[in-house]
Amino acid sequence: MPQPSHHLLIVGAGSIGLRHLRCFLASERTAISFVEPRAEVRDSILAEYPTACGYASLEEALEQGKFDGAVIATPAPMHVPQALQLLDCGLHLLIEKPLSLDLVSAASLLTAAEQSPLAIGVAYVYRANPLLSQMRDAILSGAYGKPLELIAYGGQNFPTYRPAYRDTYYRDHASGGGAIQDALTHVFNAAQWLIGDMQKIVVDAEHLVLDGVDVEDTVHAIARHSNGVMANYTLNQHQAANEMTLTVVCQRGVLRWETHLHRWRIATEPDAPWKDIQHEPLQRDELFIRQANSFLDAMEGKSPPLCSLAEGVSTLRANVAAFDSWRSGAWRSTTP
Repeated sequence: MPQPSHHLLIVGAGSIGLRHLRCFLASERTAISFVEPRAEVRDSILAEYPTACGYASLEEALEQGKFDGAVIATPAPMHVPQALQLLDCGLHLLIEKPLSLDLVSAASLLTAAEQSPLAIGVAYVYRANPLLSQMRDAILSGAYGKPLELIAYGGQNFPTYRPAYRDTYYRDHASGGGAIQDALTHVFNAAQWLIGDMQKIVVDAEHLVLDGVDVEDTVHAIARHSNGVMANYTLNQHQAANEMTLTVVCQRGVLRWETHLHRWRIATEPDAPWKDIQHEPLQRDELFIRQANSFLDAMEGKSPPLCSLAEGVSTLRANVAAFDSWRSGAWRSTTP
């Protein structure tokens, strides 16, 4: 096996940090170290991944190790301070979503990044999905005319997939929790990738079902995107079915991504059958391995990050406006 070309530091070894650790190792392109302050957790990770190296703090890692990139997988309030620290150390960065909880801190990172040649990406993993990427290419080709409307619908039984949700960041908005920051932000980002930045939004949301938390688990929103594209978002985290559908209605056709059915579809004639573009079901970690390889390519200057820092800030504006709209009951702008 060839020697890895890189050495990445995973900052934060919760569930998403562990997934990044596992998937970057699977790329076979990088050595991995990680930061985890809890000794018993650190030891259990090292027992499972003996080629990794664990540190009790970020400061210890930076003093003792040499890295060329980092993945920030800590709670959202820590993202920007750690990103600024690591950027100052000359590391390429992949930052988990949400990028931040406020636009002021995100702006400070954007300003620092403008002075740096380093690759900085935000980990919106839907962009690594080959079907969504193909559908985007079809929209951008112009073959179906101008996008007019986007309809996003999704839901799942969150406790089935994240049984420890009550004990994680999810339970508190201040740590990046709730349906808007945990799940709907992925859909906002995918929509912006397909049809352009969001311009304004109005939101209704509520905690309806999930035990042990008070944050919203159900969200309905309508929005306007660039060029007047109308959008409708519906998401819940308590239904039995695990499904996500994202439909873009264009002037000369309808394109629909159905991630739970591993396909995207095109309809161009009334009452005619859909044309389906099918894909084999993705394995558990495949999207994250694709995201890992894409970020390593960005570090090597081969391609830009899947989601740039500026695009991550644009999605953060949608998050912040969604909360403000929910609390105020009014439309809110998402433009700078």
